[in-house]
Amino acid sequence: MITVNADGKIMVRRCLVTLRPFRIFVLGIGFFTLCFLMTSLGGQFSAKRLGDSPFTIRTEVMGALESRGVLRRMSDMLEMLMKRMDILARLENSTDFHKGDEARFPLDRFPPAAGLMERIQAIAQNVSDIAIKVDQILRNSLLNGKVGEGRRDQCEVPRDPKYPDCAGKVEWMRARWTSDPCYAFFGVDGTECSFLIYLSEVEWFCPPLPWRNRTAALPSPQPLPRAQAAFRSDLAHLLELIGTGKESLSFMKKRIRHLAQQWLRAARRLEQKLKGRQRDQKHILIHIGFLTEESGDVFSPRVLKGGPLGEMVQWADILAALFLLGHSLRVTVSLKELQRCRVRVIDTFGTEPAYNHEEYATLRGYRTNWGYWNLQPTQFMTMFPHTPDNSFMGFVSEELNETERQFIKSNKVSSMAVVYGKEASIWKVQGKEKFLTILNKYMEIHGTVYYETQRPPEVPAFVKNHGLLPQHEFQQLLRKAKLFIGFGFPYEGPAPLEAIANGCVFLQARFNPPHSSLNHEFFRGKPTSREVSSQHPYAEDFIGKPHVWTVDYNNSEEFEAAIKTIVRTQVDPYLPYEYTCEGMLERIHAYIQHQDFCTTSSPPLPPKAKSPAMQSPPSPLALSPNATHLVWSPSASWDPHAWPPVGSLQVWVSETQHACTETCRRHGLVCEPTFFRFLNKKEVFLQLSITCDSTEYEMNHLYPAVAENVHECYLQKEPLLFSCAGYNTKYRRLCPCRDYRKGQVALCRDCL
Repeated sequence: MITVNADGKIMVRRCLVTLRPFRIFVLGIGFFTLCFLMTSLGGQFSAKRLGDSPFTIRTEVMGALESRGVLRRMSDMLEMLMKRMDILARLENSTDFHKGDEARFPLDRFPPAAGLMERIQAIAQNVSDIAIKVDQILRNSLLNGKVGEGRRDQCEVPRDPKYPDCAGKVEWMRARWTSDPCYAFFGVDGTECSFLIYLSEVEWFCPPLPWRNRTAALPSPQPLPRAQAAFRSDLAHLLELIGTGKESLSFMKKRIRHLAQQWLRAARRLEQKLKGRQRDQKHILIHIGFLTEESGDVFSPRVLKGGPLGEMVQWADILAALFLLGHSLRVTVSLKELQRCRVRVIDTFGTEPAYNHEEYATLRGYRTNWGYWNLQPTQFMTMFPHTPDNSFMGFVSEELNETERQFIKSNKVSSMAVVYGKEASIWKVQGKEKFLTILNKYMEIHGTVYYETQRPPEVPAFVKNHGLLPQHEFQQLLRKAKLFIGFGFPYEGPAPLEAIANGCVFLQARFNPPHSSLNHEFFRGKPTSREVSSQHPYAEDFIGKPHVWTVDYNNSEEFEAAIKTIVRTQVDPYLPYEYTCEGMLERIHAYIQHQDFCTTSSPPLPPKAKSPAMQSPPSPLALSPNATHLVWSPSASWDPHAWPPVGSLQVWVSETQHACTETCRRHGLVCEPTFFRFLNKKEVFLQLSITCDSTEYEMNHLYPAVAENVHECYLQKEPLLFSCAGYNTKYRRLCPCRDYRKGQVALCRDCL
């Protein structure tokens, strides 16, 4: 029996298995017709081609002329079928037919001629119905196929303020979609539409395409409950996760064991502070990139020879903090295991937005070997709070209990100094003999320079060199010493904070002019334009005297005066809260719970026409009572889940020679780049009484800004370029500032 369902799909339910020649003939004709129909049409429907991606199955439909030809052939077959049925009917009525076959086929087995013709006509009608339905299917498929192909090949990048990164990500995909096979796996084939499908359905940088919405009418399934993070009270499993086989990993594990009790006490204090607040457990891949074999792993062989340990210190502390906060971790030191789209980059010196945006960096000369990843700038996490454009991750220094503090104060040797530098190359600084000779007049100088067989010739004879010391012995040396002195390198390491935490005064050189990528080989090629005024800017800016002295080593009088004062000055051990175990736990907890790099707001798009309907909504900002800056208007509403809370926002206008970082600091605040979107409006210039004869949207990491001498105002076109860093004497910048917690510059007062 042959039936046709409502969708025109042909189903063969069962066949009559009889040996009646006439029925065999009739069924043969019907079967031949169906086979012709299926081969004529079925060959035109292709579910998938070799070149197609696994997730974008195309359907090819034959053209209108082809479909009409098939239908004509079907009509001719029906006519031929009817003629043959007529001949058979006449044969059935003839005497010769009956007589010739009567012996083998009794007549009572044959159906009456009228019944036979009815069945033949029914079959013909079925086939005719099929032809009509196929014609309808072809018409619809042809129309949908043209629309679908047109959509696939002629997609436009949407301009949706809720998806500010869409255009930039599409540009990136155009240039790099063949760089990784995972893009092809998800259906990317080089067409504009495949880029948008990937960026909207696999990732979340672009809005969903309307013609791809197949489930809008279906009810959304209820999300599964998320596992909750619980503070851990044992670090043993973390030590197993870190693994073995590298000296650097062994160093990190020793550090975690050494600080274990401090970490556990800090975790208990933060748990009490959060008062049982629910926290989603995150699955976090920890990829320690500088230890991979692919990068050469230059650190591990130098661990026992005085090599740099700052990166390992930071990674050990990050691992401990994430583990104690209760998150699920996986540790890898192999690039083969790194296949993720959502990343947080541990970046020692930071990456500024001008270097991060690939197109802008290439056009404006900011491209280096380390930038142009097109990430959200806050995805880069630094060792020190260099720039608020990045997130400050940090590390921890060992805390002292009261007994230890009193012991240190009573056992300090006022005439003892320790030099910052474990490698002999650090002692090659020009002019060191001059200031070391002055220092030697007042203090006994100690060094911890690595050597194998003989004393390094770079170390002067009057310096008592202990060789490379284990960490606990180095700590004991710092607890006796009064002074910890740096030669200008290494930059921004953890040792000065450890020395200050053990009651030392840190003395460092002032750089004149400041070191930067423009004038110093060490910073050349790094994705930052910041100017470093001393060996340890954090110690200079955030700690300062009496714990930190920054002087000109080329000025003998200034240097000697500082030494005399330091010898007479009593200082207590000091450790900034943000470098304690609790401070780091608090900071990482806030990042994990609040930072969201998948959904961000964008600046308003430039109006296409100067009509009231196209203007941006009124500014939620208001002039402060003293009329010096803008604050969030008390009458304006805000999302209670926004982070940082907008109530902490203040808008200040910079001087021409100041970046927003410096501008906010001068007002006791820090720059907050996530607030730039509220400033990027023409109305804000008016609120600050800034005259704008013209207002333009452009890509520039210094915008929004005003060129006051010509009354030209500029707004930011590319959200990835919002930057606290950078200045130009031509512009005064609009700067978003916020308050911060005492001892925790990364978080505002209400950010926890």
